Amino acid sequence: MNESPTGRPRHEFQTDDAALWPIADKVLRQERLNAEDGLALYRSPDILAVGWLANLVRERLHGNRTYFNVNRHINPTNVCVASCRLCAFGRKKGADGTYTMALEEAWTSAASGYSEAVTEFHIVGGLHPDLPFEYFLDLVKGLKERFPQVHIKAFTMVEVAFLAKRAKLSIPETLEKMKAAGVDSCPGGGAEIFADRVRHIICDHKIDGSEWLDTAKMVHKAGLRSNATMLYGHIENEEDRVDHILKLRAVQDETGGFQTFIPLAFHPENTVLGHLPRTTGFDDMRQIAVGRLLLDNFSHVKSYWQMVTPKMAQISLRFGADDIDGTVVEEKIYHDAGATTPQGMRRAELERLIREAGREPFERDTLYNAVTRSEDSFTIAV
Repeated sequence: MNESPTGRPRHEFQTDDAALWPIADKVLRQERLNAEDGLALYRSPDILAVGWLANLVRERLHGNRTYFNVNRHINPTNVCVASCRLCAFGRKKGADGTYTMALEEAWTSAASGYSEAVTEFHIVGGLHPDLPFEYFLDLVKGLKERFPQVHIKAFTMVEVAFLAKRAKLSIPETLEKMKAAGVDSCPGGGAEIFADRVRHIICDHKIDGSEWLDTAKMVHKAGLRSNATMLYGHIENEEDRVDHILKLRAVQDETGGFQTFIPLAFHPENTVLGHLPRTTGFDDMRQIAVGRLLLDNFSHVKSYWQMVTPKMAQISLRFGADDIDGTVVEEKIYHDAGATTPQGMRRAELERLIREAGREPFERDTLYNAVTRSEDSFTIAV
């Protein structure tokens, strides 16, 4: 046995799966894995050995630390021109259940919820056919005026491309206007699966995979960091997953602008793909572990507790995840798709979950700076 970065003795790697031994050698030597390695990790029956390797990398990078933040989700509208088969959130204009927040309503919503001060507003919504670009700029400006300390993480690559088209601007011009309004970074949604075969079936009205990746490059070139996601557990196969992850890795090699990889488990309820089964715990833990092992140039891998449940998020902290997201407060997109997890979680509860998993909680801001907190105020170490 040797000693892990957490100070505990570590058992030597063991497995009955011969395909994992050369991969383990690469991981121990800190060498980059390739597509064949990724497929072997997905196909290995030894999920604990795969998790051991991912945990080795996780502890090499972060030791015992597990990150979380105090954030609030704001979904300003569910009206959407896309008809994605994977989505239970978006509604066509005029359909039952549509909503669009007035600006004052959105600003009031941001101020409500828990008394503890949030460090991040996470803003995503539908692709509304009528709302002008100025609505979204004014939304962000109003939030910055009212909450100058709060980081605004707003608009996925899909939304950026859509808003640029609506405003008849180039994407770089659109990003400059977003930055001037107060956008500090971009979320990573809308990536789904990059493979054209899959994308034509599940989200053929969105930008394609290449356009998503190109938009991400422009976001990073504009000086904005972003996250990156992958939606798994629908009609994609293992080759599609590996292809997706390696394309993200290639962009990260080029720009260095991705902060966190977030695998998202597909929730089929209330979608036209509702006949598909939900992902299992094995699926979820394997996806986090493979992401951690293939994405050697990503600092963080997040286990989004809203999707995998708080209990599985705890286990994921031994399968490569170093972040479990935040308090969230109100989340519509995945709950419309049947998520049964709580709508939000207090900071103290997140800390308890992390400590019970044998990890040390570390409150961060969106850019992973340390947050020092006293009741409903906070300071950020930069």
